[in-house]
Amino acid sequence: MAASRPPRAPRAGRNGVVASSADAQAATSAANSPPAPRDNRQARLAKLGLRSDWDYLLHLPLRYEDETQLTPIADLPIGVEAQAEGVVESCEVVFRGRRQLLARLRDDSGELVLRFLNFYGSTQKQLAVGRRVRVFGAARAGFYGGLAEMVHPRVRVTVDAPLPNRLTPVYPSTEGVPQAWLRKRIERALRDVDVAANDSLPAAVRARFHLGDLAASLHGLHLPQPDDDRVSLSERTHSHWTRVKFDELLAQQISLRTARELRARQQAPVLASRNDGTLAQQLLQALPFTLTGAQQRVWHEIEADIALGTPMHRLVQGDVGSGKTVIAALAAARTIDAGWQAALMAPTEILAEQHFRRIEQWLAPLGVQIAWLAGKLKPADKRAAQAAVADGSAQLVIGTHALIQEAVEFSRLGLAIVDEQHRFGVAQRLRLRAGQGAPADEVPAVRPHLLMLSATPIPRTLAMSYLADLDVSVIDELPPGRAPVVTKLVSTARRDEVLERVRGEVQRGRQAYWVCPLVEESDLIDTPVDLTAATTMYEATRALLPDLRWGLLHGQMPPAEKTAVMQLFARGDIDVLVATTVVEVGVDVPNAALMVIEHAQRFGLSQLHQLRGRVGRGAAQSYCVLLYDEPLSPAARERLKVIYETADGFEVARRDLQLRGPGEFLGSRQSGMAMLRFADLEADAGLVEQARDAAELMLREHPDAARAHVARWMGVRQTMLDA
Repeated sequence: MAASRPPRAPRAGRNGVVASSADAQAATSAANSPPAPRDNRQARLAKLGLRSDWDYLLHLPLRYEDETQLTPIADLPIGVEAQAEGVVESCEVVFRGRRQLLARLRDDSGELVLRFLNFYGSTQKQLAVGRRVRVFGAARAGFYGGLAEMVHPRVRVTVDAPLPNRLTPVYPSTEGVPQAWLRKRIERALRDVDVAANDSLPAAVRARFHLGDLAASLHGLHLPQPDDDRVSLSERTHSHWTRVKFDELLAQQISLRTARELRARQQAPVLASRNDGTLAQQLLQALPFTLTGAQQRVWHEIEADIALGTPMHRLVQGDVGSGKTVIAALAAARTIDAGWQAALMAPTEILAEQHFRRIEQWLAPLGVQIAWLAGKLKPADKRAAQAAVADGSAQLVIGTHALIQEAVEFSRLGLAIVDEQHRFGVAQRLRLRAGQGAPADEVPAVRPHLLMLSATPIPRTLAMSYLADLDVSVIDELPPGRAPVVTKLVSTARRDEVLERVRGEVQRGRQAYWVCPLVEESDLIDTPVDLTAATTMYEATRALLPDLRWGLLHGQMPPAEKTAVMQLFARGDIDVLVATTVVEVGVDVPNAALMVIEHAQRFGLSQLHQLRGRVGRGAAQSYCVLLYDEPLSPAARERLKVIYETADGFEVARRDLQLRGPGEFLGSRQSGMAMLRFADLEADAGLVEQARDAAELMLREHPDAARAHVARWMGVRQTMLDA
């Protein structure tokens, strides 16, 4: 069967939750607002994941407020929450651009302005002139007669009421569910549930890992005692927090280890070498390069996996340009040698097509029949490819999401390869592994091996916590002869210098990328800087350097047009490619030696690192210019500093995890993976390792307790997900 190929290119051109303590106005507004009607409140509580007593017990504070002392008005710190008490001197509704409530509070030391932009009639009644009240909030320098002011403070009417003797917990909430109501409901759950009798950790496990009592920890977090350390409670380092975080991490580790054990009992094809002249050996001999030591190590790990009769579940991670594609080709060759089919799925048509063309160059001369399957194929070509996959004449099929459509059915799928695995949802990956376009729960008797690739290095704590059911291989060595990419930070005020640098690279026979964050100008985006669109930049730069050959590439172009542009650039017929982030992953043009990233402060760390990895793939010294707008925010300055200072993908990934959190980092918010509620992977790395050891102990010596622990903690997390 002739290889089915892409069309030939033409030659020419949290769910309404108050999630942050910084949102003081919303929090205090919710605290001061009256409760919602009962039916509405039940719906809102369901949104918060609050249904059972255990849900309330594990609905832990976001932060704590210190209402145990009063601060004289004259001594109120600016920008720091504090509590003051005084007599209301005035209270009136005024119109200053909008309707607002202003009140003045006096004590023996001075006066304070209280400002409410959203208020109820009950708020105005609370602040009746002559009434003594307590207010809690952060003071700021005021413009009302030079007096300091509090915006949306929490107000309590006092008649010589005693001060509380413990910290006040502040919970995740939503409109119509006041903090006072939540506190009472949680206190009732603490009374009604025998937490000690429901502690799923055996005493021996608690002693082994020096863990406190769960009942004491939950009481201490919800009802902190006067002698509890306030700093460690607020910073979540107190031993009470340690117990809760450990339990959550332990449930996760038990679940992942159980999944691994279940997989070990399943059957998979035995893809062992059958003779000395295998396809994999022929491929290694035909390659125009020698595998690096890291590539050889990873290939041997995969060889050992697929020679067993249990399904491989391995993730190969390696920095950009480390050579993951050839490892995938070797695994496919070994699969075909054993008489089975292999499939490779990539998230974009550009990346899938690049895999097709490169692997076809390697394997087609060895007699391998390769099919191409993408959504934009002509109906007749698509049917022909699907038929070849179904009858087994296509030994390797490469494509996009089209591989998991219902019309696709494999003859004997032995290996599923998923590139940039974090860009696919869990269900999508499992459907490919099922060997057909069927639902993921319809598992065949013999399951294919699964090989996942990722150019985003994954920090160790993240791998231990979310990928513990995988075997992870790391290609931590770049091919010889590649010089590190030199990164430059340049203000957009010096754009002319960058254009001259582009001209110089082209005159030396090199090519360049110019990446922009948007496709075209949009009135829908309200930003303090004018983001230059790809189409606008293409026209502007082409006019400034008309002697160069320019190309434009973005995601809204028809697939055939995108393919044509990329082929022209790869052949050297385009000097400078103006593009959006469609070039972020997988595009490989060794002659490209300059990457210019417009408005670099708008990109995430991993995205900047991926874009930088598009150059430096040849022998010439390559450069990445990060064009930024002034002034830079502190967060943007920190991101650009990381990219400027390090080319280590693992360090970039670690910092990216700190900034974004595991959900966004893994692309798992859209895939349905449950995120941690209490533990922090960076701060609690030691707990992750302890939980891993405890999971092994629980499954071996206390299997019933392990199942109960997962049911309790994973059930609560799923409730939050469902909400």
